Amino acid sequence: MSLPQVSPLVIIALPFLGALAIALAASRPTLRDTLCWIFPVPFFIAIVGMVDPVVSGVEPTHHLLTLLPGLDVAFAVRPLGLTFTLLASTLWLLATPYALGYMKHGGYEHIGRFMACYAIALGAVAGIAFAENLLTLYLFYEILSISTYPLVAHTGTEKARRGARTYLALLLVTSVGLMLPAMVWLWQAAGTLSFREGGIMAGEVGSGAGAVLLVLLLFGIGKAALMPFHRWLPAAMVAPTPVSALLHAVAVVKAGVFSVLSVALYIFGLDYLATLLTQPLMLYLAVFTMLAASLVALHQDNLKARLAYSTVSQLAYIVTGALLAVELAAIGGGLHMLMHGFGKITLFFCAGAIYVASGINTVSGMDGLARRMPLTMLAFFIGALCVIGLPPTGGFWSKWYLVSGAWEAGYYGVVGAFMLSTLLNVGYLMPPVMRAFLRPPPSNDLAYEQVSEAPRLCLVPLLITAIATLVLFVVAAPAFHLISLGVP
Repeated sequence: MSLPQVSPLVIIALPFLGALAIALAASRPTLRDTLCWIFPVPFFIAIVGMVDPVVSGVEPTHHLLTLLPGLDVAFAVRPLGLTFTLLASTLWLLATPYALGYMKHGGYEHIGRFMACYAIALGAVAGIAFAENLLTLYLFYEILSISTYPLVAHTGTEKARRGARTYLALLLVTSVGLMLPAMVWLWQAAGTLSFREGGIMAGEVGSGAGAVLLVLLLFGIGKAALMPFHRWLPAAMVAPTPVSALLHAVAVVKAGVFSVLSVALYIFGLDYLATLLTQPLMLYLAVFTMLAASLVALHQDNLKARLAYSTVSQLAYIVTGALLAVELAAIGGGLHMLMHGFGKITLFFCAGAIYVASGINTVSGMDGLARRMPLTMLAFFIGALCVIGLPPTGGFWSKWYLVSGAWEAGYYGVVGAFMLSTLLNVGYLMPPVMRAFLRPPPSNDLAYEQVSEAPRLCLVPLLITAIATLVLFVVAAPAFHLISLGVP
C-alpha cells in the first residue's frame, strides 16, 4: 500500500504551520509539547510518500510565482533532494524528544520560542531540498540562516550573543556578498537559474567566467564551511546541545553541502566542471580544509568544540566528492551527507547527555565514564565508527565511494588525503572512548558516584540513531540507488 502523494509546497508548509502553532501555545506547556511531537509525523509521512514516484521517474513539481523571465519560485522533488529530506525528517522525529528532554532537564526558559525556531529551520531545509532552481534555494537558505540565529543565542549570555553574531555575520556576508552576485551574473549569462541534468552553463558561459563563478558560489555557500569561511561553525557551539545537533547533523551544514552538490551537478554539470581552471584549486582547498580541521580537532579538549571541527572536516569530504567531477565521487558525497548525519547527531546527542547527567564537557574529564553511563558511551563509540568510516557502520560505504571516485578521477593525492584524514579521525574520536572505557574513574569523587544515564528522552534517541548507523551498513543499497538516480 503506497502512501498518498502531496504537493511539495504542502510538505514545506507543514513545519512552518507547526512553528506558528507551537509559538501560539508557548504559554501552555502541555499543548506546546504535544504540538512539538505531532508535527514531525505528517512531515515524515509526506516525504516517505514521495519515494515511490521519484524512484519511478516522476518529478513532483509546484510553480509558486514568476518574478522575472527565468526567475521563478518553484519546487521540484528530485532524488538528491528527497534523500536530504528523508534524513532531515527522520532526525527531526528523534531530535524533538531529545530537545524537549534536554531543555527541561537543563532548566532552560523560552522553550516555545526554541521549538518554533527548530520547526522553521526544518521547513527551510525542505524548501532548499525541493528547490527547482538556485533562486528558490537561495531564499530558503537565508530563511535557514535567520531562523537559527535565535537558537544559537538562546541562553542570552554575552558569550552566546557574540557567538550568534559571528554565526549570522559570516553566513550573510558570504551569501549576500558572493552567492547573490554570482546568481545575478549567471542569470544574465545563461538566462535561467533552473537546476538541469548536465548543468546550464555549457555553451552559455565561457570557461573563464565559469572559473570565477565556481569560486564565488563555493565560497558564497558559507554553510559548507570551506576555509577560511568556517569560523561560524565553532562559534555556534555556545548554543544548547540540541541546537548543535540540528546545526551539525540535520539542517545548516547539510544544507550547505547539499547546495554544493546541487550547484556542481545541476548548474555546472560534471563534464563542464572538470574543464574549469579553478576546479583543481577549489578541490585542493577542500582537501586542505579536510586535513587542517582534523588537526585542529585533535587539540580541542572541549568535546563539542572537537566535534565542531570534526564537522568542518567531514563537510569537506562532501565538497571534495562534488569537485572530483566524476559520478562515483558525487554519489559518495551524497551518501556521506546521509551517513555523517546519523553518525554526527549520535555524537552530539551523547555529548549533550553526558553534560546533562554529569556536567562533564571535556575529553579530559571523561575518565571511567563508561562505568556510570555505559549505554551512552557505547552509542558514542558506534557514532565515532560511523564518522571515521569503519564497518559495521554506514559511514564505511560513503568513504568507500569517495575514495573510489578519487581513484577513478586520477587524483591519487586526494586518495592519500582521504586515508590520512581517516587516521586523524581515529586520533580525535577514539580518545574519548578509550578514556571512558579503559581509564579508572576519579578516586574519592562523590559527584562521579552520583552520575547515571541521562533522562530517557535524551537516552532513547541517541540509542536509536546509533542503531541506525549499523542498519545503514546492511541496507545501504536503497540509499545508493536513490542518490545515483540524481547523479547525471
